[in-house]
Amino acid sequence: MKEIISTTKAPSAIGPYNQATSFEKLVFLSGQIPLDPQSMEIIEGGVSEQTKQVMENLKAVLEEANSSFDNVLKTTCYLSDMDNFVAFNEVYSQYFTAEDAPARATVAVKTLPKNVLVEVDAIAFKN
Repeated sequence: MKEIISTTKAPSAIGPYNQATSFEKLVFLSGQIPLDPQSMEIIEGGVSEQTKQVMENLKAVLEEANSSFDNVLKTTCYLSDMDNFVAFNEVYSQYFTAEDAPARATVAVKTLPKNVLVEVDAIAFKN
């Protein structure tokens, strides 16, 4: 049976979706953008600051789902500008080691919600 995952430690949904859903041991995390979960405002700064907030938001949802970055199987990363790839990777690699990193796709998109620089979604499994 599908379970809805929700936490106040990550931004609430800004549309008709949930932070995550799970089925049996799998967890499907919606894309996170760099919103502060308390103020629901975009984090100031460049792609590095925004990526850190995105990853912290994902971490909060993973924890609520009884999971962690160690259990992430796949991410999809969206950048508003591929020139930000190196800076994005520097922060992203602080959350995933190369030896145990999940599968990943990174794509450049024309625009992201609220005109942010980065969005990341994930598929993981529960502990």
